[in-house]
Amino acid sequence: DIQLVLSLLFIGLAFGQLFWGPLSDSSGRKPAMYMGFALFIVGSLLSMVAGNFFLMLAGRFLQGIGAAGPRTVAVALIRDRFHGSEMAKVMSFIMTVFILVPIFAPALGQLILLFAGWRAIYGSFVLLAMMILVWLGLRQAETLPGTSRRPFTLLNIGAAFREVLGSRVAMVYTLVAACIFGAFLSYLNTSQQIFQQQYGLGTQFPLYFAFLAIAVGVASLLNSQMVMRFGMHTLANLALLLMTILSWLFLLVVWLAGGHPALWLFMLLCLALFFCLGVLFGNLNSIAMEPLGHVAGTAAAVIGSFSTLMAVILSFIIGQAYDGTLYPMAMGFAILGSISLVLTRKVDLPDN
Repeated sequence: DIQLVLSLLFIGLAFGQLFWGPLSDSSGRKPAMYMGFALFIVGSLLSMVAGNFFLMLAGRFLQGIGAAGPRTVAVALIRDRFHGSEMAKVMSFIMTVFILVPIFAPALGQLILLFAGWRAIYGSFVLLAMMILVWLGLRQAETLPGTSRRPFTLLNIGAAFREVLGSRVAMVYTLVAACIFGAFLSYLNTSQQIFQQQYGLGTQFPLYFAFLAIAVGVASLLNSQMVMRFGMHTLANLALLLMTILSWLFLLVVWLAGGHPALWLFMLLCLALFFCLGVLFGNLNSIAMEPLGHVAGTAAAVIGSFSTLMAVILSFIIGQAYDGTLYPMAMGFAILGSISLVLTRKVDLPDN
């Protein structure tokens, strides 16, 4: 049940994107982001005052729908300004910041809990959202001119959806992104149980969690430099191949150790795996978005929604299979990595 606190957020995130993307193609990027932030704040407040677990989950679901606004529109906003490897470079910078947050977030949560109850954590979400909302309004210019906007009608939305779904490149790399994110999300879902219960680390959990998150952040930062030299397709394919090989090695180590390898060995393998993930996160979305710049909002919505929803389902299956060993996580990474590797062989793209 604890895993639902994270899963409901991502389910809301998945479905919400289908609305915010087309809306941003019609109203502009910033108004859609404003409304998304507002709904996120409402969801945070609901979770904060909830008197039972069901209401807290309802708030988490609303948080996800609201967060889908800035999450989707940010990708469309970037695609308005950049394309190809330049977009991958910018996305890598963003992923670096995105990954740096989990380095500090668990420790910040523990600190809040030392001085206040769990409701204060949701209160911090409200304050942070309001700060970002003000910063967005002051610093970010609108990137979609009025002449490029599409009327918010079912006919136009349907046409844009069909165009996105009809793009072989977009769909293949959306599936790959779903598999990769699903594997990573399965780790997020079970990380607290793995570190605190299986390895008995207790309150040291945030430190180990942060240490592994650094690998993803460093890889994303390096990718922003390498992508302009080697191209996003080359880096994505190489990282995916290496991740798949490491995943099967991880599964072998887990099998030899009876499901419970030494902590240092688990950390070492995860560092290597997560480094590959950091490279992939910065490139997969950019490859999928590349041929769809003229419908960037809807494309970001379809790609983000489909990949997130599939990732949540896959991670939920893996997470619920957790049995006190690392078998489910290792098998999830190995199988999903292999599927992704096969899928990328279905498209042959010129590098850029």
